[in-house]
Amino acid sequence: MQPLDQQQQLFMVESDQLYRAWLEALNHARSYRYGMRWVSSKGRQYLLRLRDARGNGKSLGPRNAETEAVFAAFAEGKARADSRLKSLSERMKRQARLNRAARLGRVPNIIGDILLGLAAARVSHDFCVIGTHAIYGYEAMAGVQCRMELLASGDVDLLYDPRRHLSIVTSKLDAQGLLGLLRKVDPSFTPLHESPFRAVNDEGFMIDLLIPERELRDAAEVTFGQNDLVAVEVPNLHWLVNAPKRDVVAIAADGRPVMMRVPDPRAFALHKAWLSTRADREPIKKSRDRGQAALVAQLILSWLPALEFEPGQLRYFSADMLQLAQQTLAHEAGIRLPGADF
Repeated sequence: MQPLDQQQQLFMVESDQLYRAWLEALNHARSYRYGMRWVSSKGRQYLLRLRDARGNGKSLGPRNAETEAVFAAFAEGKARADSRLKSLSERMKRQARLNRAARLGRVPNIIGDILLGLAAARVSHDFCVIGTHAIYGYEAMAGVQCRMELLASGDVDLLYDPRRHLSIVTSKLDAQGLLGLLRKVDPSFTPLHESPFRAVNDEGFMIDLLIPERELRDAAEVTFGQNDLVAVEVPNLHWLVNAPKRDVVAIAADGRPVMMRVPDPRAFALHKAWLSTRADREPIKKSRDRGQAALVAQLILSWLPALEFEPGQLRYFSADMLQLAQQTLAHEAGIRLPGADF
């Protein structure tokens, strides 16, 4: 692991602050996106506040001095919001050039595009990046850069918590689903017939939609629109679903700041260590799991000491799982977790 130099650290801090300001401005501007308009009915005009892309809305009353003031205030607010978003977007472009010159770009651009798409749709908190690409988030948290061979991957896993209100996410995606969002990023994304949880683009990059294994009574498909991806249930992901989440600003390869939601890095390291012990895990993946578990565990010990491996902070894991993960890190990588008495 290579720590960032002082200039890089400064750009990371500025990128984090700028992205969060830009995201707030984006959400504010999007609150105006469907607009207001006057509609005629039975010889009178009414002010309609649109609430979706299909033209549905709510009447705010007949045209009079009061509704005309509401319409004028809306137009003025929209203009201010658009102006602020434009200004911050220009600053984001300038920051991207600085980040690129400082060699801060780490997250593949396709993932950066997807993360920005999730942010624009206001669903970035509904999907958690797990697997290899979460390590980019842990790098940003620690202010280091890791060896690229442990980070290379041709797919990204998006974890969805099926306990969340599906209809809310569906409405935010304008009923076009997750696949519709991906196709705004890259029109070539297509679902695989035999794996409806997965979309792949013309470059072979894959997006998987995952949920933890559920009880039999929870049989309803998790999908966000007609002909959309359908989430696949994966055993033992409940640990990552229940783990605390971190919203981390990382840097895309082209320098753009992007935010990703990732599991607590302790959860990632312990889950990967445990996963590497599974008899049904492919040998190549088990070796990679151990390497990534050791990498993130060492990153935490060296650069994020405030994140302690205390059992009380890891209660979303079973005691047996924690003990097995701890033993694997000790035996396979020589890493002993201080305070981890499971």
